[in-house]
Amino acid sequence: MADLKLGDVAPDFTADTTEGQLSLYEYLGDSWGILFSHPADFTPVCTTELGTAAKYKPQFDKRNVKMIAISVDGIDSHHEWVKDINETQQCTVNFPIIADPDKTVANLYGMMHPNASDKATVRSVYIIGPDKKLKLLLTYPASTGRNFDELLRVIDSLQLTANQQLATPANWKHGERVVISPSVSDEDADKRWPNNEKVKPYLRLTEA
Repeated sequence: MADLKLGDVAPDFTADTTEGQLSLYEYLGDSWGILFSHPADFTPVCTTELGTAAKYKPQFDKRNVKMIAISVDGIDSHHEWVKDINETQQCTVNFPIIADPDKTVANLYGMMHPNASDKATVRSVYIIGPDKKLKLLLTYPASTGRNFDELLRVIDSLQLTANQQLATPANWKHGERVVISPSVSDEDADKRWPNNEKVKPYLRLTEA
């Protein structure tokens, strides 16, 4: 099983999906990516998640993030499941779902956790930057559905801080003040963010 960590290069792969065969790197191009795994087709929590993902796709598109899902069932099962998702969640699934019956991709990304289940993938999220490096790894138990507002919040933070010496505080949302990195001197901070607030020597706040 893979032991991927933050900053590692996301492994490339080619797989069959509900939108045809694709290579991960070619699919992502220069975009950000979010890959999320599902324990199995026709499971209740996953059905709600994929429906929610479809409804949130415009929000991910706006952030230049391409979505892709994976389940260890086969492509025919996926196509039938998509019909159920569209019907029950009042949506149209609008991103590819990888068929991974031999668990090649699941093992490549460490989605199989034997202590949780030896047959199904855990509910994981991988956010991949344009440099193909892993920016976030998040794993939920199979019983807990993902919070897509939180995933958008994290992406906003990652994109804001990717090329600036800034960080986002607890519960931060887009538009709120951010933290200046301790690696920036007070002199440089005052030049770059003239209106920053020095709460403590190590805690300086500024507008993004």
